[in-house]
Amino acid sequence: MSTRRPPRREFLIGIAAELAGMHPQTLRVYERRGLIRPQRTPRNTRVYSEADVALLRRIQELSEEGLNLAGIERVLKLEQRLERAERRIRDLRAELAQRMEDHARELAEARAARGQIVLAVKGETALVSRHAPVVTGRRGMREVH
Repeated sequence: MSTRRPPRREFLIGIAAELAGMHPQTLRVYERRGLIRPQRTPRNTRVYSEADVALLRRIQELSEEGLNLAGIERVLKLEQRLERAERRIRDLRAELAQRMEDHARELAEARAARGQIVLAVKGETALVSRHAPVVTGRRGMREVH
């Protein structure tokens, strides 16, 4: 089983624009608006990843549905918040399941230990017998009956 990742595909602006179905100048506008942030080479050339192209396609879909750039920005931010919230819910569910599992294990261990340490006899509680002396010593020996 190989642990190597497949090579990451990167595209120059012209190819990315073609893959997303838009003009390269549109990508520059989206970058200025902060909708997309392509990587830059040491020579300052924009390089778009597959995730960037997918985001550009999503922007294109929203634009075709009639949203302006401000609306697109808002939708993308809301989608990001929703994704973070869903990820948090998954994490919390996993943590809750783990804690419940730990609690069940600890409870089972405590019950097993209690059975080994304290034996309950009929007429007595598990902790003290019902007719145990309350005060001991020579000064006023009393028993509770």
